[in-house]
Amino acid sequence: MIEFGSGDGSFTLEDYAGFADLANAVRELRAEASLLVHQLAGRTLWMVNSTAQGGGVAEMLPKMIALLEELGLPTRWAVIGSDRSEFFAFTKRVHNLIHGQGDGEIGSAERQVYEAVNLENAAELKSHLKPDDLVVIHDPQPCAMAGILKRELPGLRTVWRCHIGLDERLPATRTVWRFLRPYADVYDQVVFSAPQYIPGYLVDRSTIIHPALDPQSHKNRQLSTHKLVGVLANSGLHNNGEPVLSPPFARKARRLQPGGGFRIASELGEIGLLHRPIVTQISRWDRLKGFAPLLHGFVQLKRGLDDPKRRLFPRHVRRIEIVRLVLAGPDPDFVKDDPEGQEVLDELCDAFQQLPADLQQDVALLTLPMDSRKENALMANALQRCSSLIVQNSLREGFGLTATEGMWKRIPVVGTHACGLRQQIRDGIDGLLVQDPEDADEIASVLDVLLDDAPRRDLIARTAQRRVHEEFLIFTQLRLWLRVLADCAAAPARTVDS
Repeated sequence: MIEFGSGDGSFTLEDYAGFADLANAVRELRAEASLLVHQLAGRTLWMVNSTAQGGGVAEMLPKMIALLEELGLPTRWAVIGSDRSEFFAFTKRVHNLIHGQGDGEIGSAERQVYEAVNLENAAELKSHLKPDDLVVIHDPQPCAMAGILKRELPGLRTVWRCHIGLDERLPATRTVWRFLRPYADVYDQVVFSAPQYIPGYLVDRSTIIHPALDPQSHKNRQLSTHKLVGVLANSGLHNNGEPVLSPPFARKARRLQPGGGFRIASELGEIGLLHRPIVTQISRWDRLKGFAPLLHGFVQLKRGLDDPKRRLFPRHVRRIEIVRLVLAGPDPDFVKDDPEGQEVLDELCDAFQQLPADLQQDVALLTLPMDSRKENALMANALQRCSSLIVQNSLREGFGLTATEGMWKRIPVVGTHACGLRQQIRDGIDGLLVQDPEDADEIASVLDVLLDDAPRRDLIARTAQRRVHEEFLIFTQLRLWLRVLADCAAAPARTVDS
């Protein structure tokens, strides 16, 4: 069941240090690592999660693993698996409950499936572990593995990294945290993205580490004009009539066509990425990401053209006339741990088909292939860099690296008051926050205001980029991780009752 991933060694610390704006961050990381890594000598660090691609966790781990290795800490990546679809259906329910969505108690049959899959994967992983290794387990799907492993390897240190949470205590959250307690209680350390997410029984051993991005990954690195156009042409996002240097991608982005069904995006006419104002959201297909309300808000923005007052501002009228909305996400077939992805995409397709023909032309609903991680990342990068605004209209959000990515690229970002987005976007300073992500009128108003104010867009984009540089790059994240791991190794391992 266990699969093993690999680190991304495409950039070394020396490579990063060659960039003037990153040199100091690399220097600080190396200095702290020189003090802490020797405390972990003889141990291997294991990262365990539930998918090798799709979502922020799978994106962050390869670079983290490669850089920790370079710093002298042997690090491995294991991905749990199961043929039991009911396991991933249940863990998706757990995910939703943590975000306050859903109701009902968790039954014994669901618990049995959850424990059985964790037992199978723990048994397979155990043969690769040494008794004093460090194991970091990400999110609820493999959470039960720690207790199983600790019973067999009493000296093992374990850390649970929970990337999701909610800053409210609701019946749904009480249900799920009560369910998770016997599994989470055994961990030596726990890491969350925000203090508001921590359940009371874990407060005494919890640390806050914000997710972070790799500034030179294919998704985040600077793209020259030629490279940007080449990516768009090769991925089917732009019908370029001129030759480009690199060959076409093996699989191309696909766009929903009027009448249903997806075809290569460029076959349906130009989206206008190089010429029009573009509003973009790129996320997993998840109801909590707020795709549908954003679509309705964009429709309201377009319908506002009928307001006679707008005619006093002809340039802005023209901007709203030609602006287009891009809603993009992964091909659901490639995201094994999210069985709702296809269902959510189908709902969006239905909403698109109900739009008038002229509005359908102004909305591009895209699926991005994921069989090549590099090509998928380059597509997302190019789409973001072609955007006038990047939106993350999440109803709930653990953190929201898609917002961080826009901030790093100096693209103005519109977020919501979801707790994870508030950790990074200061309203009116680093971006604008929508109060109610399900209010189409408010969404339309925020888009309208920001599209109409170029100086403000530039100011918040510059401030946002500086904030990411100071707080949300991988070098800061790794320094914090090394502190947690060193503390964990120095303390006695928590014991588990047989």
